[in-house]
Amino acid sequence: MFYVYVLKSLKTGTFYKGQTNNIEKRLYEHLSGQVKSTIKLVPIELFFVQICESRSEAMNMEKFLKSGHGRDFIKFLVEHDDFIV
Repeated sequence: MFYVYVLKSLKTGTFYKGQTNNIEKRLYEHLSGQVKSTIKLVPIELFFVQICESRSEAMNMEKFLKSGHGRDFIKFLVEHDDFIV
């Protein structure tokens, strides 16, 4: 299993997108300030996660989330958070 995730900075309101095969370990690294690209965004929270069956699927989803359409998708989720289960 691979995971694509979006973190939201509670400090800046910005989003970070990534993928991993060990979501618990990776979240710990982000939350504890061990990841150079998110250390200035802490505190952060997990905003979105999708389970993928392969690394290539996860990489494609991460690429989508970083695109204009992916940013629109994240914006849609923010605006419609009352529909998220």
